[in-house]
Amino acid sequence: MKNNYIITFLSLTLFISCDPIVNEFPDSEEAIFYTADNINSVPAVDTITVMTWNIRFGAARSHWFGDACGDRVILPESEVTANLLAVADYLASVDPDILFLQEIDVESKRTGYVDQVQWLLDNTNFNYGAYASAWQSQFIPSDGLGRMNMGNAVLSKWEITDATRHQLSLRGDQDALTQLFYLRRNILETKIDMDGTTFYAVNTHATAFATDDTKQKHIQEFKDVLDRIEGEGVSFIAGGDLNSLPVGSDSIDYCLEDICSDETFHPEGYDLNVFDTGDNPSHKEGSWFAGDDFEVLRILYETYSPAVDTVLYQANEAQYFTHTPEYDNLDGFNRKLDYLWTNENWVTGSDITHWDAAALSDHLPVSARWEVGQ
Repeated sequence: MKNNYIITFLSLTLFISCDPIVNEFPDSEEAIFYTADNINSVPAVDTITVMTWNIRFGAARSHWFGDACGDRVILPESEVTANLLAVADYLASVDPDILFLQEIDVESKRTGYVDQVQWLLDNTNFNYGAYASAWQSQFIPSDGLGRMNMGNAVLSKWEITDATRHQLSLRGDQDALTQLFYLRRNILETKIDMDGTTFYAVNTHATAFATDDTKQKHIQEFKDVLDRIEGEGVSFIAGGDLNSLPVGSDSIDYCLEDICSDETFHPEGYDLNVFDTGDNPSHKEGSWFAGDDFEVLRILYETYSPAVDTVLYQANEAQYFTHTPEYDNLDGFNRKLDYLWTNENWVTGSDITHWDAAALSDHLPVSARWEVGQ
């Protein structure tokens, strides 16, 4: 989850270039393929470790202006690479076979122009990667952000033979100018060939801040891709940061936990069941999961197998929390937003919410063992 990136447009200048300032993307297109500098042969296996992780563009727990009540905008390359090295070291300790990444930067000004997909491929045990941009602009005028390219990636030890970027619905609660420069979220669908065994690996990052029905559309569009694969009779693993709570969650309102010092929410007489987008809103964007957001993931739970089912989750919710807005508190994780799904089977009891990675992002990685094609 990320606090709303507020883009103030004092002026727009058309550029000395024939390229558009913002990439708006078609409905579907081939994703960008990556290969590690050194390829290591990996044999086929019966079970693999799958992980999903929102790595917060290598910013670790920095007080970045867009999501942490902070004022940092541009991070030096040295800090970013140090954070990525810590991520790579953690990945080495877990040794996942397939990795879903959200909020990974490719040559963005805010992160020292590091191509983080290539960097991680070259500094981990993965051999192949695919990338789909969710926020690509030559220049973001807000707060000196400048060049931006952030998105989702799939890293794999085995060859990625196909990779498609599917456009998700744009937010319907923004004016046209803000929408032009805002995120264009996606589903990254990849096909993996493990020595003749083929399966899909599908990664997404749903909206966090929409106040209309955009989140419902994103979850349905994600399920539509999975339904198509299921209809083809092919196995899949899928996951990502869905910015939604599990079915049966105790708490659905985090406005006061996420509040910054200059904000006010829950004014006297506010209606718990209404998101008021006026000058004195009742709820903070991205922090209130009632209304249309409530149990939006039910359609996935009822159709496919989660790595953590509702029985496990409801028995001990705190054990499975994956996100925190408290950037100075490594124990402040208070909600689950990150998930793994399959149309086959997870190894019973193999799921891990990686609390020992708390210093590396505002999201914890989640992993589980998957029975390949079974």
